[in-house]
Order: sequence, then C-alpha cells, then structure tokens
Amino acid sequence: MLEPRVAIITGAASGIGRALAVHYAGAGVRSIVGTFPGDPHDPQETLRLVHAVGGQAVVHEVDVRSTASVDAFAQRAVDEYGRLDYAVANAGILRNSSLAEMTDTRWTDMLDVDLTGVLRTLRAGAVRMTEGGAMVAVSSIAGAVYGWEGHAHYAAAKAGVLGLIRSVAVELGPRGIRANAVIPGLIETPQSLDPVNSLGPDGLARAGNDIPWGRVGTPAEVASVIAFLTSSQAGYVTGQSLIVDGGLTVKMRA
Repeated sequence: MLEPRVAIITGAASGIGRALAVHYAGAGVRSIVGTFPGDPHDPQETLRLVHAVGGQAVVHEVDVRSTASVDAFAQRAVDEYGRLDYAVANAGILRNSSLAEMTDTRWTDMLDVDLTGVLRTLRAGAVRMTEGGAMVAVSSIAGAVYGWEGHAHYAAAKAGVLGLIRSVAVELGPRGIRANAVIPGLIETPQSLDPVNSLGPDGLARAGNDIPWGRVGTPAEVASVIAFLTSSQAGYVTGQSLIVDGGLTVKMRA
C-alpha cells in the first residue's frame, strides 16, 4: 500500500478550493486547508465536509502575500503528515477597476496575490516535495483567453500564471515534479457571485445561457480536473493549461 498523499490548497475556505479538499478526501488524499484570516467564509465548513466523507485535513491560516506565511503553510504538511505531494495555488482576489482608476497600489496589490502569491505557493511546495510531486495553479479565462473590461490587473495576473507554470514545469521536470494550470470559465463561486467586482447572480445566470453546455460550471467540476492533473493518471502531463468552461471559449459568435 502506498502511503496516502498530502496536498496543500490555498483559498480552500470556499469555492474551488473547498471542493478540491472534499474531492481529495474522498480519494484518500490528506489536505492542509489554507484560509486567509480576512476571508468571510468559514474554513471549518470545509473541514466538516472533509470529515463527512471520511477524510483528513487541518486548517491553516496563510497570507499568500507573505513568503514567511506561505513557507510555514507548506511546512505544516510535512510537520502534520510527514510529506508533501501536491501544491495547489488557488487563492485569489478580484477587484473592479477601470484603467483610468488603476492606481499603482491597486495594480501591485492584485499581482501580489494573484500572480506572486502563486509563485510563493509553488516555490514553497517545490522545496518540500520529492520525486512524483505535482502542482496546479488556477488561472482564468479572463486573461488566459479573453480580455475583461475593468479588470486589466486581474487579467494580467491570470495570464502571467500560464507563463509561470510553463517555466516551472521545465525547471522541475528533471526532479520528477509536474506543474500544470487550470483555466476555469464561468464557475459559480463566491467570487463570481460578487455583484460589485464580478458578474453577480443575475449576470452569471444570463451568461450561462451563452455556454454550449447550457449553464455555468460548479466548483466540483473544476476540482475534479485539478485532482486529475495531480494524479498518476496525468503522469506524463506537465506545462499544460486546461480550460474548464463548458465549451464557452470554442463557441462561434454570430
């Protein structure tokens, strides 16, 4: 019997991160559930759902803007379970700002979380993984595929994630560590349901009508793809970016 795998997941108090922790639990993967202290969502609910399917996890507060905080987060996996196999950089923020209102502070704050925070998570994971490890970073169709009015800083960060992943895959390949990205489309998460910074419930529902699959996606549908990319079933897949969008980005517009 192989020893159970161990994962760190940032942004796991809700949305895709929570769904991934639960998916992993059902597959016997133990998780360090990363939560930001200022997040209004309860990480204990993630823990409850993990336990409900017979899994193991611990909650750990982490601020991806801090190298020391991210390093302590990754080390928690080793201290708690004796190993680290998967690192999933999922934490992110979304802020609406026109180009005219885009201050240097707004720009750097966004990149510090949504791009440099990914770097910190992958870096902390890499130094603690042995051969056979895997990493996944969460990008977005905004930036990776489309532009988005009022979100130039967000789109730039999410596009940058793809270049980061390709380079990390090349660098860590000789160590037997894989790195990939997922590019979620319109997914019903607390972030996309925010009517100020994103589409909100009504906008998301309208957008779902334009998706070939007929609806927006669920966090669990993205989580299952992340789990696949970290599993041995994707053992020869690295440096790739997989779109999970119900066919939105391949639909011809009239």
